[in-house]
Amino acid sequence: MNSWAERSAEERALLNPSFCAAILWHAARGYAKEGDRYLTLEESFLILPLVLHRETRLLLPSSIRTSLPVWLDRNPLAGQRAGKAASLLAPFTREALLVAGLHGFIALEEGRLRANGEWSVRVTRVIGKASDEVRACADKANFVGRWFAKVGSPPTVLALIGVRP
Repeated sequence: MNSWAERSAEERALLNPSFCAAILWHAARGYAKEGDRYLTLEESFLILPLVLHRETRLLLPSSIRTSLPVWLDRNPLAGQRAGKAASLLAPFTREALLVAGLHGFIALEEGRLRANGEWSVRVTRVIGKASDEVRACADKANFVGRWFAKVGSPPTVLALIGVRP
């Protein structure tokens, strides 16, 4: 991974650790809304590939009632693309998790990510002022978190997308 100064302008904008941490925060928050558990660390590595890539994000279903296996059957290239991107984006996910943890944005509890609710007002205010694209990423991250909570076991989610922990 290049140092911050060596990164391209696009990489600094799209893969900014603070922005990626906010996306992971939304996913962790969404996951917790659907159950009494938190987003697993392993599943968190699928959030950025599914949400940041515009074409993949646009293909995501509008309802969590559409199961992940059905969506993958209808969109096999999107699933394959997300699986491959997970390894490419892993350093950025790790960096975002580190930033989020250091600032108390997300807490790691028994291998699961808990979004710190104390940040809700600030996050809502910042996202509200952001571009449509940023708001779409945040909304879909929340959706993917909720969706993953409904799939079942985290190994199932990873296996369906073709990622090995």
